[in-house]
Amino acid sequence: MLSLIYSCGLRCGELLALKPAHIDSKRNIVMLQNAKGKKDRIAPLSPKILNLLRDYYVLYKPKTYLFEGNKAGIAYDARSLQQVLKQALQKVNITKPVTLHWLRHSYATHLLESGTDLRYIQELLGHNSSKTTEIYTHVSTKNIQQIKSPFDDL
Repeated sequence: MLSLIYSCGLRCGELLALKPAHIDSKRNIVMLQNAKGKKDRIAPLSPKILNLLRDYYVLYKPKTYLFEGNKAGIAYDARSLQQVLKQALQKVNITKPVTLHWLRHSYATHLLESGTDLRYIQELLGHNSSKTTEIYTHVSTKNIQQIKSPFDDL
């Protein structure tokens, strides 16, 4: 679940609303329906994540939602997902406070740092306004560090 959030830039609610039919393995996309703002969008699906999802599907055989709780047909609980993140952080000795939404922020920041155009990131995240997406230009310092000062050419 955590890998899928990061690899697609999903919100917690978007992940928990996913159904098996939303995974399009032929086109390597995840179809997000009625996301924030009642909008539909697609996200690219990593082949590595697809392999993980296939293994997961064989093991758990979800009925309605891709990720279900103890009862078949009932979506996994958001608080339980937060506990999964908390336990994962404890296992790797990360004491810094981290939220599920930070995985989405990291997705956007890493796309920006790898040279993805901000307009594509806006579309992938489902932002109405480019102003919302532009916060990642302030978060990312990697590109700023690589800028050479004109003074160096004097």
